[in-house]
Amino acid sequence: MYGAIEAGGTKFVCAVSDEKFNIVKRVSFPTVYPLETLKSVFDFFDSYGDLKAIGIGSFGPIDINIKSPQYGYVTSTPKVDWRDFNFLGEMKAHYDMPIGWTTDVNAACLGEYELGSAIEDSSCIYLTIGTGIGGGAIFNGEFVEGFGHPEMGHILVKRHPDDDFSGWCPYHGDCLEGLAAGPSIEKRYGIKAQELEPGHRVWNYIAYYIAQGLVDYTLVLRPEKLILGGGVMKQSHILELIKREFITLLADYVKIPPIDEYIVTPSLGDNAGVIGGLILAKKKWEADR
Repeated sequence: MYGAIEAGGTKFVCAVSDEKFNIVKRVSFPTVYPLETLKSVFDFFDSYGDLKAIGIGSFGPIDINIKSPQYGYVTSTPKVDWRDFNFLGEMKAHYDMPIGWTTDVNAACLGEYELGSAIEDSSCIYLTIGTGIGGGAIFNGEFVEGFGHPEMGHILVKRHPDDDFSGWCPYHGDCLEGLAAGPSIEKRYGIKAQELEPGHRVWNYIAYYIAQGLVDYTLVLRPEKLILGGGVMKQSHILELIKREFITLLADYVKIPPIDEYIVTPSLGDNAGVIGGLILAKKKWEADR
């Protein structure tokens, strides 16, 4: 059996699966103080004595540079209690088994690449648009990363001419996350995204900013597929607005696949991250054998 942790800023999802990634058990609980949260993690996995490995996809930023003294840490996260927390170290202190370590969006990207929307592609980007915005990329089976992992949600974008919102990102203000993540809607109007009607003008702003990000990723990385997940994307009308803005902004500068095949939602739905974590666990187990 394999185990997975999808560690989100709001909740943790833990799961175990068989060898073919069929989920045997899946639980979730709120993300609270680190050691309190990990106690719930340990309580879940300790009951499965036949686990081979665990894969972790964590909110971040995290340190994925194996040469770094802070490898395995959650680093400069806005969640103050988790800042500079040795997540992987605490897991290894409790479990003597291979443990894969990556970002939550990399894990979701891996799930979609291996078993989801990009199963027939050699490259893809997964972007989650929810409480925050983050992205992961895979090319020929490998994550795109170097000194650190990508931070696709914090690129700078041009402001919509009708939008006077200053942005909410504590680091950059009006970066992509600061203008288009879920909290930007609540901070503009005092209500959550799902409470706004589809025709509200804010959706044009959100689509404009997300489309800018997708154009940038397209021009820099030229992936075969862009997969958009997260809570904001559950508003059924937003996908078509994003596609329309993307086509306008790209302006036929480079060729892309047909738009309805290029910009898609995750076929694994809310399980993309946890299934990616299970796949990561198997890869780590095989690599360490």
